[in-house]
Amino acid sequence: MDLILIRHGQPDWTPERIARNDPDLTDLGREQAKRVAHRLTALDRVDELWVSTMSRSVQTAEPISTELAQEVEAYDFLREIQNPPEWDGEPADEIEKRLEHANLRSMDDMWDGLPGGESFRAFHQRVIAGLEETLAAHGIAPMSEQHRHLWTVDDPDKRVILVAHAGTNAVVLGHLLGLDPVPWEWERFRQPHTGISRLTMTRISTGWAFSLRMLGEVSHLHPTMVTS
Repeated sequence: MDLILIRHGQPDWTPERIARNDPDLTDLGREQAKRVAHRLTALDRVDELWVSTMSRSVQTAEPISTELAQEVEAYDFLREIQNPPEWDGEPADEIEKRLEHANLRSMDDMWDGLPGGESFRAFHQRVIAGLEETLAAHGIAPMSEQHRHLWTVDDPDKRVILVAHAGTNAVVLGHLLGLDPVPWEWERFRQPHTGISRLTMTRISTGWAFSLRMLGEVSHLHPTMVTS
């Protein structure tokens, strides 16, 4: 399997300095999406296009779908870790103050997530459960409980583009590479907006292992267009 992960374009988190939990893309974000879509036309084929149901991912996937003539398959399990619902519509300055020291919390607090939001434990479980269910439907499954980092694969040449989020993509990368989860996955696998990450499969004994070939690559963007 050739799995190409794209982070969404730049989101408009704070239109008029009001926070939004499911924002649209900025004008720059839409241009980033067009450029990554054009770059992906260099692929000889794409078998499927999996997309998070959040607005910024859907809007990033639109030019990709058009350029590649590939139908979008939208999945809720690919949604980003959820902020507290009450943040939506609050002044952006207040939200920024709350996030300022997010990485300095205790480990227990980091696993529990932001107060009122989705815990990292629940987020990780949601993404991995949905991922493994979707992979299984396409003939890709862990070899056994003993060898969960090796996979059985019906079609090793299958190519999928996945358009989602920094957190979601990082959880997918860590899981498929056999790493223990940490509640700062998006810091372990840094991806700029529309950054391209890529996993391919390598034959190991009687199974297959995922191999990281690219992480957060943005050569389709002029340096002044790179955002994170």
